[in-house]
Amino acid sequence: MDSIMRTKIDRVLDTVKEPETGLTMAQLGFVERIRYSDAQKKLTVFSSNLKDNRKLCCTVMQGLLVSGTKNALTEAFQKAFPDLAVEVV
Repeated sequence: MDSIMRTKIDRVLDTVKEPETGLTMAQLGFVERIRYSDAQKKLTVFSSNLKDNRKLCCTVMQGLLVSGTKNALTEAFQKAFPDLAVEVV
């Protein structure tokens, strides 16, 4: 991955914020790794695993927050890389 691509990725991670804390994805370490395939024109973003909660209400809330955050990341990466297929997992 070239430096221009890395800079654009870092910019996205520094822009997208988690709604509850207002911290960026870079500050939270939400993204564990990123895989880029030039041949497939695909960018796969792997989010970090969050700790399991035993209480149902916490699990539901955490799921909603993670889902919203993944959606925001997907939109931001699609905007920054319109020529690539983007998947956040």
